[in-house]
Amino acid sequence: MNMNMTGRRTFLRLILCCALACLALTSSSALAQSGGELRFCLRSEPKTFDPLLVDDDSSLAIRYLTGGVLVRANRKTQDLEPELAESWKVSKDGKQITFKLRHGITFSDGSPFSSEDVAFTMQRLMDPALHSSTGDAFRSGSGAVSTKIIAPDQIAIIFPAPLAGLERLFDQVAIMSAHSPKKEAAVLGPFVVAEYKAGSSVLLRRNPNYWKKDSLGRRLPYLDSIRLDIQSNRDVEMLRFKRGELDLINVLDSDYFDRLAASSPGLAHDAGASLDSDFMWFNQVASAPIPEYKRAWFRSANFRRAISQAINREDLSRVVFNGHAQPAVGPVSPANKFWFNSRLKAEPYRPDSALKRLQADGFHQQNGALFDKGGNAVEFSIVTNAGSKPRERMAVMVQEDLSKLGVKVNVVTLDFPSLIERISQKFNYEAAMLGFRNVDLDPNGQMNIWLSSAEDHAWNPQQKSPETAWEAEIDRLMRTQASTADPKKRKESFDRVQEIAAEQAPFIYLVNQNALSAVSSAVEGANPGILSPQTFWNAERLTLNASTRASR
Repeated sequence: MNMNMTGRRTFLRLILCCALACLALTSSSALAQSGGELRFCLRSEPKTFDPLLVDDDSSLAIRYLTGGVLVRANRKTQDLEPELAESWKVSKDGKQITFKLRHGITFSDGSPFSSEDVAFTMQRLMDPALHSSTGDAFRSGSGAVSTKIIAPDQIAIIFPAPLAGLERLFDQVAIMSAHSPKKEAAVLGPFVVAEYKAGSSVLLRRNPNYWKKDSLGRRLPYLDSIRLDIQSNRDVEMLRFKRGELDLINVLDSDYFDRLAASSPGLAHDAGASLDSDFMWFNQVASAPIPEYKRAWFRSANFRRAISQAINREDLSRVVFNGHAQPAVGPVSPANKFWFNSRLKAEPYRPDSALKRLQADGFHQQNGALFDKGGNAVEFSIVTNAGSKPRERMAVMVQEDLSKLGVKVNVVTLDFPSLIERISQKFNYEAAMLGFRNVDLDPNGQMNIWLSSAEDHAWNPQQKSPETAWEAEIDRLMRTQASTADPKKRKESFDRVQEIAAEQAPFIYLVNQNALSAVSSAVEGANPGILSPQTFWNAERLTLNASTRASR
């Protein structure tokens, strides 16, 4: 009996030793797959490293990779998942959300994370003097947003009016430290900004204090670093990707996609229709340095609708995007199945109707040119970002379409910082062509566009009070939908916003592109989707294969 027991113990020890050896082998194998430096490009200089002031693509990418948020919308499933907050509860009246925070989390500089940091972030975010487009999404009504620290790990945030879908908005709010002297450089996300060379690159390194671990208990992220080269030239970007110098292209133009799909089909990814849109608009700012007669054109809904009707969107989708796009209808892509107003259709190409609209406003054609009722030739410039071949091509095609009405269009391409300065600070432009990267399915994510007081109300931003009745109506509808709990009633309000946008055409929507991207075979764990960022939304779990790591 004793001998049997001894033998069994010896046998159990052998099993345990084998199991531990296997676990060690598994762990070391998994660890060997981690690390390395991921490389891809930013299309422009980041405007800011302050997470609360982000409103451009490059800064948005950096915020996503470095910022820690209370909750995160999974970019693949679109479900809301707990992050810095382990749980939350929204009050019945929709005016308050209470977060229960995780314990033992520190910022990248080692300073502890607590409800004080959440309170500090919200107070700064909602300061009107900051002019935060992220903060605009929370402005459901007049009055201040307040915070109540219940405990170091518990905080309530109180809003002056109900805010539907409130919890989802926190996906965009990177929590800042209330006490760290490093300010925005102290982060809670998987990576930290280690080096910035203006005009050249941004280097992100693994946050040594990042709180997340994988299922085996290993600390995330796997990558050692991410190098973001600042490169607006798409040709150079694709050449470097093919050489293996870059690991992914987050948004791929259709020409490059088709060429890559032909030569390396496994590297080209089409996730289907995206939420993003390209559009143009006219400058309606009263103080803008443009002639008064042109401002009168731009402020006429008839003029804007006529321009819209004179643009052949089917041609834009077919010629510019090789069929990897569809004519845009309005503020919401048809890919956003719940919120899209299915009663609306894309503006058809109707140059005859466009001319009739213009004639109703006193315009007339003479010797093939269009003149207004004051005898001024109709001519304006469209500014867009240099280096974006699709937008440059679209601008040229719009130029050709409008020439058939006798309208002379000049296309001006500018580097992105200069373009942003012109359209958002100096207002020294006539028309612009850009796009929005929609990162949220919910209309509250577009508050910073539609509220007349908002920074990104592009055609006439930061109005003290709405300058038109239809803008006042959109303000009312956006606040109504934001403060209504019933999804059906919210949709009714936002459907009407989409209808007003179609009637008034403050934005002339052109196309919705497909979500096209490229991911190298060196990257393991990538799963591109339609929500931004398409390719690196799960960056903390991406790895590079061993041969790529060895070559770097």
